[in-house]
Amino acid sequence: MPQDMQAPSYSEQEQIRRDKLAALREAGHDPYLLTKCDVTHKSAQVIADFDALEGQDVSLAGRMMSRRIMGKATFAHLLDSEGEIQFYIRRDDVGDESYAAFKAMDIGDLIYLKGMVFKTKTGEVSVHVKELTLLAKCLKPLPEKFHGLTDTDLRYRQRYLDMVVNPEVRAAFRKRSQIITAIRSFLESRGFLEVETPVLHTQAGGAAARPFITHHNTLDIDMYLRIALELHLKRLIVGGFDRVYEIGRVFRNEGMDPMHNPEFTMLELYQAYTDFHGMMDITEDMFRFVARQVNGTAIVQYGDVTLDLEKPFARMSMVDAVKTYAGVDFDAINTLEEARKVADEHHIAYEQRHQKGDILNLFFEEYAEEKLVQPTFLYGHPVEISPLAKKNPANPAYTERFEVFMLGHEMGNAFSELNDPIDQRARFEAQARLKAQGDEEACGVDEDFLNALEIGMPPTGGLGVGIDRLVMLLTNSQSIRDVLLFPTMKPID
Repeated sequence: MPQDMQAPSYSEQEQIRRDKLAALREAGHDPYLLTKCDVTHKSAQVIADFDALEGQDVSLAGRMMSRRIMGKATFAHLLDSEGEIQFYIRRDDVGDESYAAFKAMDIGDLIYLKGMVFKTKTGEVSVHVKELTLLAKCLKPLPEKFHGLTDTDLRYRQRYLDMVVNPEVRAAFRKRSQIITAIRSFLESRGFLEVETPVLHTQAGGAAARPFITHHNTLDIDMYLRIALELHLKRLIVGGFDRVYEIGRVFRNEGMDPMHNPEFTMLELYQAYTDFHGMMDITEDMFRFVARQVNGTAIVQYGDVTLDLEKPFARMSMVDAVKTYAGVDFDAINTLEEARKVADEHHIAYEQRHQKGDILNLFFEEYAEEKLVQPTFLYGHPVEISPLAKKNPANPAYTERFEVFMLGHEMGNAFSELNDPIDQRARFEAQARLKAQGDEEACGVDEDFLNALEIGMPPTGGLGVGIDRLVMLLTNSQSIRDVLLFPTMKPID
């Protein structure tokens, strides 16, 4: 062993388990040499179909999670991907050698068993074992009460262990999969085509966010992990697909908190020949459909708040929200100087680069955002914070954009998409100036996207929804880390 490497140290229990493995190998019973086993049933299936399976032989595989040895017989529980089931093993049925080998196994070991389905005197569906085989040795003892650990980060760092000992965690991630399946079903029923677009971009765009930067050695250029799906999907609208969507990972080099992770899953969809009102209809219908599909109801309980997704979502402009919750009427503010003055009076911090629309948004974030608890479409965003949305023809200072809010958090963002290439170039150039002044969230000028708009993009509505926040909502999860299988964590070392 190299001098700079130390031999690993094991706890007493870990060493005992390793010694058992060494003894098995020495006796020619290395469990890791087994490559397959014939599993006929899952635990939940045996329990659900007991009437049909009673007295029949089944075979299952999974992890031994408990054991009660009573001399020549043992009751134990097997955990597989669908739940737990009790099994019963007797020395007289399997023989002295096999029973001794079983007694030498440990909680957490992966096993394969064959046996007959029966029900105990207490009414518990069980399997009477005729044959049992060790498939893999668990070399670390499982925690007895995982939720009692003081290091809560361990659940996220070792998600595999979290899932072994916490059935509710596995249930949450099953529901996540069901949510995504329901979204796909909903969109496909509406004629949307699922597509895949590049993760590596030469120009970061489609959202206001700081990107992760990497380098492509062969081309010798910097590239960006995508911060949004938008600009490539709108290229496909130009190309002739009227309805497209993508569910994919996006990456933003920003802060972490219970609602934010540096990489997360986004749904974006685009439909030609509609606008942000059409996107409101799709958003409301989709949230309601998905909730019904996965929870059986669109009445959602989140903590101590009951959200009613069955009712039509409320609608409120950003100006009205600020007027209602901050008492400031931005319709009566005509100049940047007036906006700065009222911001100073309300102790709203702003930067020199901020325009009137930016300050309106700062007021909304400070006073109104957390008040939007029940499903609400917030519309009428200032043009300064909406570089990809069409202007409102009746009031060009604002755009045809909405965000859907629940529980005081944004759950989705939608526009009547800007399809005027001249206006789009002007807004890109304004963003580029902000970027040059140090705004790390501003985008640059995407010449290829502008070229696509010059080819011609029809009137289009677009929507983006954070999948992780939707999963949090429908699983009553308080942190985004609870709905990400492997959330971003700072290394321990």
